[in-house]
Amino acid sequence: MRKLFFAQRLNVDFIKRAAVLVAAVAVFTLALIGDTHFAEASGATSACVAMEPVTRTVLYSRNADVHLPMASTTKIMTALIVCEECDPDRIISVPAEAAGVEGSSIYLRAGEEIDVRDLLYGLMLRSGNDAAVALAITHSGSVESFVDKMNARAAELCAHNTHFLNPNGLPAEGHYTTARDLCTIACAAMQNNLFREVVGTKSWHGRYRSYANKNKMLYNYEGATGVKTGYTVKAGRCLVSSAERGGMEVVCALLNEYDMYAVSASVLDSCFEKFALYALSPEKVFMCGGVPCSVDKTYKFVARRSDVLRYECTPQKSALRCENKSACGKLKIYSGNSLIFGAKLYSII
Repeated sequence: MRKLFFAQRLNVDFIKRAAVLVAAVAVFTLALIGDTHFAEASGATSACVAMEPVTRTVLYSRNADVHLPMASTTKIMTALIVCEECDPDRIISVPAEAAGVEGSSIYLRAGEEIDVRDLLYGLMLRSGNDAAVALAITHSGSVESFVDKMNARAAELCAHNTHFLNPNGLPAEGHYTTARDLCTIACAAMQNNLFREVVGTKSWHGRYRSYANKNKMLYNYEGATGVKTGYTVKAGRCLVSSAERGGMEVVCALLNEYDMYAVSASVLDSCFEKFALYALSPEKVFMCGGVPCSVDKTYKFVARRSDVLRYECTPQKSALRCENKSACGKLKIYSGNSLIFGAKLYSII
């Protein structure tokens, strides 16, 4: 009997320990899933591209050309078009279609008066889906016509792996972009002064509305200049961020990145640490085939800080045929063994 009792006791202890072990494995597995960002989006892929916006030099990329939903970072294109083509001081009456749009909202009421500028700030600071619809109809007369404009503008920017179906990023089959395309669109948008002013604003007090910006990068990252957050269950957490340090700006696009703020900060830090933006002006003189020459305007290019720049001048004409302001040769600049810049050289004598 005693042996049977101890055997039963051992079996019970074994079962309890096995149950604890199974529970521990389950918790650990869930932690791994969370860490690899499977929990928040329907797809497993996250993607990232960082660029210098003036030269569009890619400084970092991961899964750059994978088609992914982009949630409210869609509104970067919406805002760019409105900034380029609408009067920000125009006062509109909110169309009925813009009232009660699902998701994030600035709570527009059908028929209320508001200006385009306050709608823009509501779009980008508070991610108002209703503001996106109101702006789309204000610009194009209908959401459908505005979406056609969005896709045409994407094509103009060579964002050929992007397709828009709405102006706000609400989930829709066939509404997608890539990290490379989204970063390209954001780089173009950041060249627009009004867009840049809007997305770099922490708080806004307009004629009709006041808002605080949701983008935590503006508060927590040194030199942050914009631009837009996004989230849906399907798209996961998305963030396009930008910052400027040491005379260089970097734009970083993240798609389906659970810890989007930390990852964005890490990518930006790495880009600023590794790369620099250089300017080449007409004041710099090169001897090309015995003729003093210079470039015709100021050019900018990006190079790794650790690389030694090498300048190579190749004459295209003999010295006797080089007249003042005529093209006499070509300049090539190498960073390490990589060609990073080329331009014509013009005689200055």
